[in-house]
Amino acid sequence: MSQENRTITAPYLKEGDRVVLFDGVCRLCSAWARFLMKFDRDRCFKLATVQSEEGQAILSFFGLPLDEYETMLLVEGNQIYVKSDALLRIAKQLPLPWPVFICLRLIPRSVRDWMYDRIARNRYRLFGKKPVCFVPSPVDEARFLTKKKPR
Repeated sequence: MSQENRTITAPYLKEGDRVVLFDGVCRLCSAWARFLMKFDRDRCFKLATVQSEEGQAILSFFGLPLDEYETMLLVEGNQIYVKSDALLRIAKQLPLPWPVFICLRLIPRSVRDWMYDRIARNRYRLFGKKPVCFVPSPVDEARFLTKKKPR
């Protein structure tokens, strides 16, 4: 394959991977990760905390801050989705009834993201912060990006 035809993907991702990056010390964000593990029955998504080695490498790849986490990210290949777009894109790929939330796209993105930002900026105060990063159970460990050398 010639160099110009090769798709560059973020570190730790394989072709076709969809990864949700979340703040591992935020109680709301950790609850979101547990929600995905429960309802993503087809295992469409992998997970990674933004604080992990893998999360930091992916943030760096996309030129995003490594120390401020005010949005959950969805990474699909070399594309990233943030804020309400990420949330709705994930919901659309979950089993019923979650795809019905795609109707929220009728609300202008600026309004959706304004609401998202209000929650994101106050999430520690509203929901709390854990002293240590989210650690998956042994059963759920396979849902997280594995530690392998980045490309």
